[in-house]
Amino acid sequence: MRNFPSQVVSDVEKISFEYGLKVAQAIEGEWFDGKNNYSRYTNVKNDFHNLRLYARGEQSIQKYKDELSINGDLSYLNLDWKPVPIISKFVDIVVNGIAERTYDIKAYSQDPYGVSKRTEYMDSIMEDMRTKELKTFVQEQFGMDLFKNNPTLLPDSQEELDLHMQLNYKQAVEIAEEQALNVLFEGNKYELTKKRFYRDLTVLGIGAVKTSFNTSEGATINYVDPANLVYSHTDSPYFDDVYYVGEIKTVPVNEVIKQFPHLTQEDLEEITKKNIPNKINRRQDDDDYNKVDILYFNYKTYMNEVYKLKETSSGAEKAINKDDSFNPDENENFSKESRKIECLYDGALVLGTKKLLKWEMAKNMMRPKSDFTKVKMNYAICAPRMYEGRIDSLVKRITGFADMIQLTHLKLQQVMSRMTPDGVYLDADGLAEIDLGNGTNYNPQEALNMFFQTGSVIGRSFTSEGDMNPGKVPIQEITSGSGGNKMQALIGNYNYYLQMIRDVTGLNEARDAANPDPKSLVGVQKMAAANSNTATRHILQGGLFLTSEVAECLSLRISDIIEYSPTKDAFVQSIGAHNVATLSEMSELHLYDFGIFIELTPDEEEKAMLENNIQVALGQQNIELEDAIDLREIKNIKLANQVLKIRRKKKIARDQKIQQENMQAQSQANIQQQQASAELEMQKQQQVAQTAIAIEEAKSRFEIEKLNQEADIKRQLMEQEFQYNMQLKGVETDQKAQGEKEKEDRKDQRTKIQATQQSEMIEQRKGSAGAKDFESSGNDVLGGIDMSGFGPR
Repeated sequence: MRNFPSQVVSDVEKISFEYGLKVAQAIEGEWFDGKNNYSRYTNVKNDFHNLRLYARGEQSIQKYKDELSINGDLSYLNLDWKPVPIISKFVDIVVNGIAERTYDIKAYSQDPYGVSKRTEYMDSIMEDMRTKELKTFVQEQFGMDLFKNNPTLLPDSQEELDLHMQLNYKQAVEIAEEQALNVLFEGNKYELTKKRFYRDLTVLGIGAVKTSFNTSEGATINYVDPANLVYSHTDSPYFDDVYYVGEIKTVPVNEVIKQFPHLTQEDLEEITKKNIPNKINRRQDDDDYNKVDILYFNYKTYMNEVYKLKETSSGAEKAINKDDSFNPDENENFSKESRKIECLYDGALVLGTKKLLKWEMAKNMMRPKSDFTKVKMNYAICAPRMYEGRIDSLVKRITGFADMIQLTHLKLQQVMSRMTPDGVYLDADGLAEIDLGNGTNYNPQEALNMFFQTGSVIGRSFTSEGDMNPGKVPIQEITSGSGGNKMQALIGNYNYYLQMIRDVTGLNEARDAANPDPKSLVGVQKMAAANSNTATRHILQGGLFLTSEVAECLSLRISDIIEYSPTKDAFVQSIGAHNVATLSEMSELHLYDFGIFIELTPDEEEKAMLENNIQVALGQQNIELEDAIDLREIKNIKLANQVLKIRRKKKIARDQKIQQENMQAQSQANIQQQQASAELEMQKQQQVAQTAIAIEEAKSRFEIEKLNQEADIKRQLMEQEFQYNMQLKGVETDQKAQGEKEKEDRKDQRTKIQATQQSEMIEQRKGSAGAKDFESSGNDVLGGIDMSGFGPR
């Protein structure tokens, strides 16, 4: 075993072919030095080969022959030695079940620019959330939209904002990165590679993938056979602390010339002649001189990055790249700055020779943009169940039980070969005593035909001499049950070891659906299947780790494609075919640093649990149908349940608000109805009162009119009476006045008569005239008017 050269040497020495040859020979000595063709490499390769044979049901049958032979003699055994492919069934269940699990690759920009954009967007959302009422008021009153985001889609709480950032926010450059990774995966047919390493993880317990970059093909993904791997000792299941890793490939000479065009004809002849006797990586019957076993490897070490700092005339400093041998004097006007960073060397050695085909510092090393001092190897390796360098696998656990099942199967064949069918006993003497009544005796052949066809037999209880006939039943059935118990025991043994395989692997009947219990509840079967999935989850997690590592490596390789590969335009166009909006982002994609995450699509059990929660929420009317559709689109079960909680809370709050509004509306309606009833009653009372008032007014008017009419009548009567009275008074007055006048006239007449008489008397005294009569004669008649009608009443 050769020791590795010291890493504490100059970079100039490390890059030399002599140093590379020492490294290559040390790797070869660690894996291939051994006596009698026994080495670490051959041991691992043979173990992996045997496990793969078991997984295919093609394991060696020699051990079974040795178990059943007697001193190596198998001449008495006529058995079918073909192995029972019981393990292949369980391997297919695991591999096919895991390979069908789909996932999404998520890229998150974690460089300062991407983080600042995400923070800026989140701040704008929070600002709109805090000032939503004010901005809504301004928009309604003044028509000014002050919102930076769609106000209808604003979250209502910090929890909802966190979910919004995880589910809905995506930068254009992140979308471009995800599409770029998907294009690379599809272009390299990663689905086929994934199935191969999942089978390796199940059968061998280790899986490996290699990513590389060249200017002609761009970034490539290649499957690596774990049986051909060499690596430094590690206790990590993820091989993150190895300092060298490589693989052995058997390469045709023509391919060697293409890969290493500097080789001369003499070099090729030397390589082919010295390489054949080793047969390290080939079948024993492979004597092809045109093939060469080559060790390709990555070797991780460190390099000194040295700069010469010189002060210019303007006072600035100028940095000039130097090798690690640069060591300026103290009195010189320049200084030295250096740092140590990891670096990777690529090498290729023809096994069994000292011919180092390649040794150079790796081109386009994958360095995380967050830490340029680190470097990633081209190989991604995972062995989930590794302890102290020993690798355990699902198949390795059950090979012993598979051997016992195979032996049980062979024993069953032995028992079956020695089992004889049931027969009959024919008593010839008993048949001779039987007389058929027609003068002939019972023929044995006829008796057998009758027995086999009808199951009946004719016999005689007494002989012809009258004695008891001991052969009265001439035909009796012979039952051979010697092998039945053995068969049942062997079948029970077979089922026992089959159950042991299920117990050890965790692949129960619910997982493979081989013999489902018809009386078992569906929920119990689903729980059993979920437990079985848990037992093999480490295989799924190992495969996801490899996929994540490959995606991260490709993310770093994309920068190389965009900057250096001639296929850049075709690559960008292939991504733009999915989304034209990302074309503008592709030109600066290499400037970003991305975190790559694998979002696994939920399995059927997880989907069923989420669907059950959705159905319960729908049944209780806690969410709407649109919410259920959105929830089913979320592939992350944890986020989906969180969204379900928020939607449920919002729906309950919205329903409560609607209920309160309905209660308020109902209360207002009741109040309005009461007010309307009161107003109606008031109107009714008012109408009644108005009607009563109208009636009373009508009565009053009627009474008034009646009184008026009576008054008018009375007034008319009174006026008429008054007129009559007046007339009467007038008449009476006239009468009185006439009477007075008559009295006065009479008086005047009497007076006049008296005066006349006195005058005449005086004249008589004076004269002696005779007496004079003062009565008128013939003038006191009124012309026939009778004054008696005007007399007082």
